[in-house]
Amino acid sequence: MPDITDHPSPNHGERAEGSAVDMLVLHYTGMQDGASALARLCDPAAQVSAHYMIDEGGAVLRLVPETRRAWHAGVAYWRGHSDVNSRSIGIELVNRGHEYGYDPFPRPQMTALTELASAIISRHPIPARNVVGHSDIAPDRKMDPGELFDWESLAATGIGIWPQAVAAETADIPRLLMQFGYDPQADTALAAFQRHFRPARIDGRPDAESARLLAGLLAAA
Repeated sequence: MPDITDHPSPNHGERAEGSAVDMLVLHYTGMQDGASALARLCDPAAQVSAHYMIDEGGAVLRLVPETRRAWHAGVAYWRGHSDVNSRSIGIELVNRGHEYGYDPFPRPQMTALTELASAIISRHPIPARNVVGHSDIAPDRKMDPGELFDWESLAATGIGIWPQAVAAETADIPRLLMQFGYDPQADTALAAFQRHFRPARIDGRPDAESARLLAGLLAAA
């Protein structure tokens, strides 16, 4: 478990009655620097927050207690649920994002994330398929943490899932996307899947490789 510094945000509320944490959602801050991101996550007028923020050097701030509903997912959907905030822990990674000069995620930051996420998963029953990016749960609005995030290495530590291709037909892609968890109404669900699981080619076009990887995810889930 990494060292954690408390930096409370006022932006949180009660989780929905009967909800249990079964998701971990990863974000990038998408602002010019960490200080600006932290100020926004703690600004009551912004009405956004996350449970944790990790800077490029691996320092971890706790903004909202895990027992509370942080405001990080917004309008979202995963596996039939739309109140993602009530059932998730949100982690913000300091990164300028696509708008300000998207950077690879430094090793100290990824190491701290791995340690923190492992501890979170030990406290909550979060299945591997529910370790997702903001782009997975809100594909028409978000691209974070994006194609430079090393999901494969994270999955190798036991956090999340990484597919091995199995036989499938291209025509099966809409059904496979929905079965894995993506919003069937989202126009960019396939591109979000590619950004997470096939970052070498993100075109949103149905193809045999995407079908095989999706089928592999479902086989491993």
